[in-house]
Amino acid sequence: MDIKELYKLYQQHPCITTDSRDCPDGSIFLALKGEKFNGNQYALQALEKGCAYAIVDEDIESSALSSQIIKVDDCLQTFKDIAREHRRQFNIPVIGITGTNGKTTTKELIKAVLSEKYNVLATEGNFNNDVGVPKTLLRLNKEHEIAIIEMGASHPGDIKTLVETAEPTCGLITNVGRAHLQGFGSFEGVIKTKGELYDYLRTREDGLVFVNADNDYLCDMLTDEMWCTPYSTDPDKQYACISGEVVSCDPLLKFRWRKPLMELEETGASQKWHKVQTNLIGAYNIDNLLAAIAVGINFNVDRKQICHALETYVPTNNRSQLTETPYNRLIVDAYNANPSSMAAALENFQMVVPHEGETKMAILGDMRELGEVSLEEHQKTVDLLAASSLTNVWLVGEEFGKTNTQFRKFKDVEEVKAEIQKNRPTGHLILIKGSNGTKLYQLPELL
Repeated sequence: MDIKELYKLYQQHPCITTDSRDCPDGSIFLALKGEKFNGNQYALQALEKGCAYAIVDEDIESSALSSQIIKVDDCLQTFKDIAREHRRQFNIPVIGITGTNGKTTTKELIKAVLSEKYNVLATEGNFNNDVGVPKTLLRLNKEHEIAIIEMGASHPGDIKTLVETAEPTCGLITNVGRAHLQGFGSFEGVIKTKGELYDYLRTREDGLVFVNADNDYLCDMLTDEMWCTPYSTDPDKQYACISGEVVSCDPLLKFRWRKPLMELEETGASQKWHKVQTNLIGAYNIDNLLAAIAVGINFNVDRKQICHALETYVPTNNRSQLTETPYNRLIVDAYNANPSSMAAALENFQMVVPHEGETKMAILGDMRELGEVSLEEHQKTVDLLAASSLTNVWLVGEEFGKTNTQFRKFKDVEEVKAEIQKNRPTGHLILIKGSNGTKLYQLPELL
């Protein structure tokens, strides 16, 4: 079958499952492979459970069910092809988002803003890879007016593959930083891969880029023929369509924003500021907030609605969350970590003023997937800590364990949990940050 025929089959059975444990009657089972599993081995089981068809890329012997088995060259590619064909049925804006830091938060903020006016489909959870993006696209239905597709990458070419599946009409790169270097090989590899979103949008007549005008790496990736909407925290950049600045961060971020060009055109006088008190920790989140505002303005969301969306958004999944317990106040940012996000978190933590009687403390976990530069980058973080005013620091993981420092070290989160059970810190403002693999997300309930 070619992709047109496969898509017609999908229209007749509009549910694709990749899990043989979840086989709704009449659905299509698609046999994906991974390092530790091979979906082809479960194709017959899926059919017996009620699937109408099974798409496989290996020979499956079954005379009784052969008419329900469809063999293709590559199941994953077929999954992406079906998703792309489905996406093409909807003439709506599709916003692609990638970046080293902040892409999930930015996606959620954009969703909150656009949902004030539109029915929005957005990536859920961490469905931002070559399996998650097709799953998201296949959720599109006639009720949706805009789609927001988050795209993650850990190897060269990852974004190219995802944009060719999602075919975004506009997009943004939050930033580029030293993350997943083990997969990318170098920082230049990170830039090139993230830039594949720009490369695709450059080929579209309707392609639009929302760009942080303060980020030189991103601006250097633009070309003259590209349509772009810049946002900035620099008041001297009058060409920025959206500008903003931090008002306070103690510890929740309060900021203000304005649209200089429109305000001047409409009033010919002073530019009106819109103040927003957020539920986000970290001054670094202002870039994510301005990105959401830029997208909202582009899609004609009312300014009051934009402010309402940003004021009521509450972060989840251990991203920039402020948690108060009977013993401490916690700043939990334990979903991910790399050198740039770690430095930003520590810089912000320095700015936060503790309550009377509180003392500051940091529990930091390893930054994963840094390859050959891992020790160098962990030592830089330790040196940054040594130059700060923080004295009570716990370092967790093998990589921090290799650094030269006087700060306290723990082999893993289990050692930290054991120490907390013996001597729980109290009366502290505690920053908890590390890669998800270090499992620091287990600590808040103990602190």
